[in-house]
Order: sequence, then C-alpha cells, then structure tokens
Amino acid sequence: MPMEQIVQQIEAYKQEIAAFEPKTAEELEQYRIRFLGTKGLVKTLFGEMKSVPNERKKEFGQVLNAFKQLAESRYEAFQQLKDDDAAAGHELDLTLPGEPHRLGTRHPISILRNKAIRIFERLGFSIAEGPEIEDDWHNFTALNLAENHPARDMQDTFYVNHHPDWLLRTHTSSVQARVMEQGKLPIRIICPGRVYRNETISARAHCFFHQIEGLYIAENVSFADLKQTLYYFVQEMFGKDFKVRFRPSYFPFTEPSAEMDISCLICGGEGCNVCKHTGWVEILGCGMVHPQILENCGIDSTKYTGYAFGIGIERLTMLKYQIKDLRLFSENDVRFLKQFQGTI
Repeated sequence: MPMEQIVQQIEAYKQEIAAFEPKTAEELEQYRIRFLGTKGLVKTLFGEMKSVPNERKKEFGQVLNAFKQLAESRYEAFQQLKDDDAAAGHELDLTLPGEPHRLGTRHPISILRNKAIRIFERLGFSIAEGPEIEDDWHNFTALNLAENHPARDMQDTFYVNHHPDWLLRTHTSSVQARVMEQGKLPIRIICPGRVYRNETISARAHCFFHQIEGLYIAENVSFADLKQTLYYFVQEMFGKDFKVRFRPSYFPFTEPSAEMDISCLICGGEGCNVCKHTGWVEILGCGMVHPQILENCGIDSTKYTGYAFGIGIERLTMLKYQIKDLRLFSENDVRFLKQFQGTI
C-alpha cells in the first residue's frame, strides 16, 4: 500500500480517536483492543514500514510514533473508568465479621530474662546497662584478667580493633566495672545483656548468648549474704522443691569463688543424660569480689566488700522449658516460638 494512502488512513483514525468518548469500562476495553491490542491498528500500521521506501522510512516512522502516542494518551485519559468499575465490584461490606488480630509471643529468652529481673528487683537490685562494644580496660584489666589470660586471645574473643583494643564484650561484668568507677556506694545492681565469644556453634554453645550478672558492694557484705540471695532466686524461679549446692571454683574476679548447682529438673536428681548422671546441673558462677578489683575501680577494699554472680539466661531457659538444643533460640522458627504463647 502506498505511503500516501496509509497516511490518509492514519488521519481518519486520528479523527476517530479524537471523537471517542467511552461511557463504560467495556467500551474502553473495546477501544484498547481495536487500537492497542496485539492485533490492533497500531501494530498493523507499524507492519507497513517494510513497504515504505528507505529514504522515507524516517518520515513515516515519525508519523507512526505520533499516532501511537495519541492512541495511548486517549486510552490513559479514560483509565479512571476501569478503576471505578473495579472499585464498584469490591465495595466494603460492613456486615462481614472482622478479621481477628493474631497474638504474638515473647521469645523464651525474653520471658526468662524478665522473670529473673523481677525477682532481683524485689530484693532491691536496680538495672545497669553498658555498651556491647567494649574497651580492654573495662572488659579485662579492671576485672583482674591478666594480659596472658586465654580470654584475651582472638580465638576466644571477637576483636573490633587492636592498639587500642576494642572488642565485643565477653561478659556483662564490664558494666559492673563502669558502675564501680562512679564511686557511688553502696552498689546493688544487675546487668542483663547480650555477650559474644568466639566459639563453635553447637547444641550446647553459641557465638553469642545472654547473661544477667549481679553485684552488691557495701560494708560487711559476706558470703552468707550471697548464698541467701541465690537461694531466694532459685526458689522463686524454679520452686521450693529443688536442692541447691555450692562447689568451690576459680574466677579471676572473685575470691573465694563457687559454682552453684541445682537438682536436675529433667530427672529430679535421679541421674540422666542432661545432668550427665550426676543429678545436678550448674546454673551460675559466683563469689566475693576480689579486693584488687575494688582497688582498680577506686573503692577502699579495707572498708568495703561485695559479692558478684553471673547467670546464663539460655541455661535457665533450657532447664525451665526442657529445651535440648541451644540453636533453637536464634533460628526464628515460628513453630518453636508459638509454643510459648501461653507463658506471656
């Protein structure tokens, strides 16, 4: 077909487009099919490009592009018809029942942490917090950890920077050091928070976990005060039917030091795989604050004494709910977390 004839057809189509005034979405759809569909006039006319002489292809292409833009703009101008038609088919039915809100659940770690905090608050402890990225002094040196202590090795600690040393804190004892430096005595605090250690992830260990550490410094504080505080904590957390024992131990920041065990919740003290057939499970470490730490933080060790303890919240949670794999706490499996909906 000669180019002049095609141009005359395009002019006729332009007049048809200009006069197009659809009243319904159906009329608009028929327009789209006629002009812009896969077999519509626009595509058909573009197919005529092959019959146009090469020297006039540019001129003809400009005519076709202008026609295509006109057809598309006219269609877009009446697009609201389709939107209104779709909205009319989805009117809000106010008689339908509302969709219930699904209740979420707290993480089991948060449940046990909050419960432990409430127990110690009843004993007069306040909450202290500190940074998770800590310096060498507050994380190690102030706490009587010697320069050659294994905990300072990169294999055990995540270092952020060397010289000066900055690291992800390995315990919340660093918060205790910061509070002691303030010199406001007496001190009775607990330090909940997340800590990091460079360990292989397994059913019993992870590279991060949660602690609650406690510190009480005043005049005439004794090991008997420490024992009674921890007895009360265990009874409030697990009940009054559990046996408790203290075993001598060693920690650089306490002297004397002890580890505290409770009778196994799984077997009732009879012996099982969880307690390694001993009937006992360790839940925390504790002891009297080392005099050198008091002096490091500007506290007179001849006048003041104190005790400290550290509790692993994951260990408490595993015992409380009989969870045997530590990795479940950080996998965010909804099936696992939903089990604790009734414990909030």
